[in-house]
Amino acid sequence: MKIGPIEVWPPVVLAPMAGITNAPFRVLCREQGAGLFVCEMITTRALVERNVKTMRMIRFAESERPRSIQLYGVDPDVVGRAVRMIVEEDLADHIDLNFGCPVPKVTRRGGGSALPYKRNLLRRILRAAVANAGPLPVTIKMRKGIDDDHLTYLDAGRIAAEEGVAAVALHARTARQHYGGVADWEAIARLKETVQEIPVLGNGDIWCADDALRMVRQTGCDGVVVGRGCLGRPWLFRDLENAFNGSSERARPTLGEVAAVMFRHAEGLTGCFDAEKSAISDFRKHVGWYLKGFTVGSELRRELATADSLDGLRAGLDKLERDEPWPPNTDTPRGKSGERAKVHLPDGWLDDPWDCGVPQDAESDVSGG
Repeated sequence: MKIGPIEVWPPVVLAPMAGITNAPFRVLCREQGAGLFVCEMITTRALVERNVKTMRMIRFAESERPRSIQLYGVDPDVVGRAVRMIVEEDLADHIDLNFGCPVPKVTRRGGGSALPYKRNLLRRILRAAVANAGPLPVTIKMRKGIDDDHLTYLDAGRIAAEEGVAAVALHARTARQHYGGVADWEAIARLKETVQEIPVLGNGDIWCADDALRMVRQTGCDGVVVGRGCLGRPWLFRDLENAFNGSSERARPTLGEVAAVMFRHAEGLTGCFDAEKSAISDFRKHVGWYLKGFTVGSELRRELATADSLDGLRAGLDKLERDEPWPPNTDTPRGKSGERAKVHLPDGWLDDPWDCGVPQDAESDVSGG
């Protein structure tokens, strides 16, 4: 798969996930298998303001090539400035634009999965990004639409291709679905039929490597984007590389091997935070994902999930039964799930799909990364 000048094999992309896909986690995934590994979402306003937190979030490890940044923005001028800054300061090799985030603080400002409903505003943003990207490829990640009554993905795919975007990725759910229900892989197939000029990538309900192969067979998509399926399981990328290369071999680490990766992950996070305690606190959300399916008592799980230092975490990990084999039946959903009762939108957002005005204070409450 080619994304602009970048050749990607296997055709696998790590989905940008807030608070997850920072450098330590990306490095762990890259060590397991090849692909394209995208950092967590960065707001364009925060980037051009050189917000301290944001500048820390866009740091890459020396081993990371190509470097991929995902940007979130609502104002075409600010998006253009952010893209130009990335190019001029050599901050990344690939830029992805977020039109899929369903969280209220983003959609109520017209951003994320709400934005493609405004077709002309979407076009202005894509045009500004591509015009300022120079040799760097620009891609987009989006959802089917706001809800089943306001689907936008086919129009958005056509606009992206017309504006010079290098690839489009579709999370086959609406914003209202959030992470609930079942991903609509048929929508990925329809997008592929509609947008044939550039690669189309599918996202949603890939819990194991065989799911990825099945998605490609069923939809004709050019590649896959993996999000929640790799939570606590960076070795999924080894499985994906094997699968796309025709091998049936799958990673089945013992609990001891998982524990070693857990400690490396936590240790790596200390470089992303100002204090070890903050890094360990951030790591706590990963504990349940790493231990999913293993026989670990509730008391020890609690000890690991409340550790406040690397030494404390190591002491807990040393208590695990290191020879315990990889548990069966773990290729199941991970992370958040459930639908939303409604999608929060700016007042009057649905009145005119062709309006290209930028909502007032569009990014006022998301500056800072």
